[in-house]
Amino acid sequence: MAARPTRRGLLLAGAGATALAVGVGWTARDLIRPSPTRPVPPDAPAGDERVVSRPSTARGRSVDFYTAVPDGHGDGQGLPVCLVLHGASTTARDFPGLGLGRFLTDAVRRGAPPFVLAGATGDRLSWRPTGRDDPQRMVREELPAWCSERGFDATRLAAWGWSMGGFGSLLLAATWPGLLRAVAAFSPAVAPDDAVFAGVDRLRGTPLGLWCGRQDDFLADVQALERALPEPAARAEYADGGHDFRYWGSVIPAALDFVAAALAAPPGPN
Repeated sequence: MAARPTRRGLLLAGAGATALAVGVGWTARDLIRPSPTRPVPPDAPAGDERVVSRPSTARGRSVDFYTAVPDGHGDGQGLPVCLVLHGASTTARDFPGLGLGRFLTDAVRRGAPPFVLAGATGDRLSWRPTGRDDPQRMVREELPAWCSERGFDATRLAAWGWSMGGFGSLLLAATWPGLLRAVAAFSPAVAPDDAVFAGVDRLRGTPLGLWCGRQDDFLADVQALERALPEPAARAEYADGGHDFRYWGSVIPAALDFVAAALAAPPGPN
């Protein structure tokens, strides 16, 4: 008999998501998909924003590779990079439609040090290896290499993700301590028995920003993660909102400011 779904297999009614039965190795956390609500981008141009196809050896297929350079900074030569890890309801091809390039330009126009956004499609694997498909290795090895080919400074990296991508960003930082100068995680799909909690001590030294809506089904677990951190989070903010871009769009400016400051700062002891 199939196992009955837990509360993690069901999203709060306001989020409009569904849980699907899939193959071995997935958890209910991976199946939560937010509603397709789009953020409202600021009144700013997107700059040099591209989506191209790149062959990924780590994933064994071609993937969409997204980059955004803030308007006024040409092709982004020499700028540091924030890796973007998507959630279950979006892929890298959706990033222009979410207005990420416009949010980036707006951040720089408000005074944030310039940087670029870069992401690739990881599908719904929760940014972990599944068989021969390894989106985590793609982010760790191939994305920085693709960024270097574009002339970006891939020695200065941060990560930003939402839901499944928030989990993936935190797991990336815990798996390779010192790789990232900061992580911004929106409503990360974490649970007390998962790999992020298991490796929480390895997050020491990486500035973390956590944002989660008070009506989000993950709120209790995100707050439990904050309490479990080996040192206080650089930012931890909770406001009214659910597991969707209506809330996440409202905190994108704060997250980009946080990432920009970390990328511009001198490297830490790691």
